[in-house]
Order: sequence, then C-alpha cells, then structure tokens
Amino acid sequence: MLGDLIPFQDKDIAMTSITLPMSGGLDPATLVGRRAGGHPLESAFYTSPAIFDLDRDAVLARTWLFVATEAELREPGDYVTADIASYSVIVLRDDDEVVRALHNVCRHRGARILADRAGSVGNIVCGYHQWTYATDGSLLHAGDQPAGFDKSCFGLRPVHVRVVAGLVFVCLADEPPADFDDVVATASPYLLPHQLHRTKVAAQVDLVEEANWKLVMENNRECYHCEGGHPELICTFFPTYGYAEDQMPARLRPAHERYLRAEAALEQACEERRLPYLAVEELDGRVSAFRVQREALDGAGESYTMDGRAASRRLLGDLDTARLGRVSLHTQPNAWFHVLADHAVTFSALPLAADRTLVRTTWLVHEDAVEGTDYDLDTLTHVWRETNEQDSVLCARAQLGVSSPGYEPGPYAPSEYQVDAFTTWYVDRVKEYLAQ
Repeated sequence: MLGDLIPFQDKDIAMTSITLPMSGGLDPATLVGRRAGGHPLESAFYTSPAIFDLDRDAVLARTWLFVATEAELREPGDYVTADIASYSVIVLRDDDEVVRALHNVCRHRGARILADRAGSVGNIVCGYHQWTYATDGSLLHAGDQPAGFDKSCFGLRPVHVRVVAGLVFVCLADEPPADFDDVVATASPYLLPHQLHRTKVAAQVDLVEEANWKLVMENNRECYHCEGGHPELICTFFPTYGYAEDQMPARLRPAHERYLRAEAALEQACEERRLPYLAVEELDGRVSAFRVQREALDGAGESYTMDGRAASRRLLGDLDTARLGRVSLHTQPNAWFHVLADHAVTFSALPLAADRTLVRTTWLVHEDAVEGTDYDLDTLTHVWRETNEQDSVLCARAQLGVSSPGYEPGPYAPSEYQVDAFTTWYVDRVKEYLAQ
C-alpha cells in the first residue's frame, strides 16, 4: 500500500431562468422548495450537471474552502494548485513569505498556467506565450506588446485567502462571508497548541471518488456506517459518534461506557493544561458553518493507529503528553480535520464534476520528526488510507443508487443529524443565491 502514498515534493441568475435537463423540467427553486427535512436530497442534486454548475456558483464560489496547509508552502515560491469545479487556483508563498492565492489563468489568452499539483517556482511563467508573473501575481514580462501597454493592468487575478492556525482557506467570491471571522476566533484556540505552522508533510494522497461532492460530505458527517464499514477506524474512533445518550443502541453500550471513561480522563487532562475541549456546533443557520471539539479516542487514546498509541514519538508544538484525544474540526462545505498530539490529518473534498470528487488527505508531523526514527510511515497513515478507500467504495455505491430511477429519499437515522444539518445548510445556500 505504501506505493499509493505520495510524500510531499512537492453571476446573477434569475430564479425562473434555470431549467434542469435531468429533473423533469423543474427549476432549482421548485426542487429546493420541496426538500423534506430529515431526508436526503432528490436525485438531480447528485447527478445533474446543471445542478453541479449551480453548486459552483451558489455554494463553492461563495464560501470559504480549505485547500492546503502552510506546511505545503514552507519556502518562497512553493505552491499548490486546487481545482474546484471549473475554477483552478494557485496557492503559494510569495517572495515576501506571504501566502497568496491567484486564479490559475493567464491574463493573455486564458491558458492554464501551472499544471502540476505542487511544486516551486521563481517566477510564474505561462507555457503558451511566456507571459511571466512574479509570485505576488504582478506581470513582469509580456513580449511583443504595443507601445503604451501597461503591465500593471494585467496581473493574475487574486483570490481571497486566510491562514487559520496553519490551515489555508480560499474564497472565490468578490466579497467573502464575514462570519468566517467567528469560525477563526472559535476554532483557533483548539488548534494553536498543536502549532501546525511548525509541521511538515509526511504524506499526501489524492483519491478521486466516483461520487457527487455532497455525497462525499454526507458520508463524512455520520458514523452510522462505521461499525460495518471501517474496522480499522473503530479501533480508536468510538462508533457511538452522533448518538444521543437516550438513543444509544444496546450493542453499543460497552463502547459508550468506554467513551464516558475516556472523556472524563480527557477533560481532566485538558483542564490541567487549559486546553479547550467542549463542542461548538453550528453546522447550519449561518454561511460559514462549522463544528469543533476535542474528543477522546478508544484504545490507548493517543492517536489514530490500530492500538491507539502515538504514531510519532515527536509530539506537535510543546505538548507534553500524547493522550490528548483529537481535535475534530468540520467546516462547510468541503473539509474535515483530525489534530492529535503526535500528528494531524487534513481532508479537503474538491468537486471536479457532478459525479467525481477529489479527496486530498495530508498527514502532518512535527517539522523535526524523522521518518524511520520518530515515525513509521505505514503506521502513521494506515488507518486513514484504509478508511478513505472504504469510503470511496461506499460513496460510489451511493452515487449509483441515487442515479437510479428507483431512488426515493428515505429518512435519516437520529445519529445522522449532522448529515441533515449539512443538507439543510446546502439548501439554504442555494435558496439564498436564487433569491437574489
């Protein structure tokens, strides 16, 4: 399986003007207006290219998206690219060590400039006609232009970017949602003790899932499927996730009792170290929706490994114990994070087409950790490599199912309340866009 690892080297539209070829002629307003709470979306939301284009304009281009970590941009000129529907964005550290984001589109005739997933540049050079840009996006050279050509008018178009405790988010909107400041203020105290800006990338894996991006996110927002679907993950991830105390199935009671004991120990450790741990959950009702909590792990309670013991001897930041559970952060619409004492794992879901989504997983370790001495790469990545592959199969099955004429949305289970919140949040974003 180690061969699968890739170590780091690297619009305003009137509501009545949109029709959906795959939805029986119904317009989006009708579809979102009849969405039944507590149920998944209708087929067209997962299968229609027209709906996918609407998702791009109404959701993806109007919210903050997680695309990279600072650890991928350690030196001036380091860059990553992110494809989001029909957009492509360059995220890089410029010569002044400022993290920037730029549209990956030449200002000459629109050619895609950087094709690689990641790399390092001195200047940014378009391979078509060699227009050359500085790392801040300003145009340095454009050959054979007429007298009076003003290079200052043709720099690469900027994209809004925010660095949050070592995590890099972009927003494609002209005016990003201001409530993201609340997310930053709330989540940062959970993340900062881990000092993600002082990490390096141990491994990164890109997995294209044959499923709509919403199915990928819905799958992530519940653990109803974990017992039967993720044998490696539930060695440490309590399968009781999402269940209310009074709705706990009898078969999960033993796991729940372990969870209560682990949570009590974790809370004591956090109180002693003045680390925040309580859940803050605002998964709908706002544009920049999120959830953050420090939660206990099963087994040894230290890390996402088969026995729960730390995968890296070198702890993050200045943490003095590995037994600090996981900081779990979800951000709508495309990301989730697990930040542990010994390493961190970040996940970004980047929509490619109506039925394809790139899931990029990145493992971060302390910047001074040495592979083979402080950590074993297979041990570090095993649980989430297996879990991601399993989820990819499950999401592909879901895509096949919602594409069938026999599909009819059924009710969510009580433990899937976060899925319902995500779907409600998505419908609200579309309604808001269509109402403009």
